[in-house]
Amino acid sequence: QLRLVESGGGLVQPGGSLTLSCAPSEFTWDYYEVGWFRQAPGNEREGVACISMNGRRTAYGDSVQGRFTISRDRARGTVYLQMNSLKPEDTSIYYCAADRTVPSIQAMCKRPGNFRMDFWGKGIPVNVSS
Repeated sequence: QLRLVESGGGLVQPGGSLTLSCAPSEFTWDYYEVGWFRQAPGNEREGVACISMNGRRTAYGDSVQGRFTISRDRARGTVYLQMNSLKPEDTSIYYCAADRTVPSIQAMCKRPGNFRMDFWGKGIPVNVSS
């Protein structure tokens, strides 16, 4: 079954760090733009970080700029989200998504609701709490 698999979520104290990973199952995604998104209950889905297919360009949501870093290991076929200086408001379900036809990673991250992504992961919880 073609899908994305996320890992690495969990409970962390404010100020702490977590790294999320996302990889495709049963397909390769060398030609897909990839993004991390989050959605808390009652909130709209928010673009967190997006990365180009070659891994050279990145885009971030305003609320995580300077604290989160997205990276892509093409050899391992994995995209990572390094999250530092975590805050309680970062608590959410985090989703990985991939698409081949978004016009730009900036658009992918700023207006995720405008695109029907080719693939979504099931989501992984991140809880920032003392």
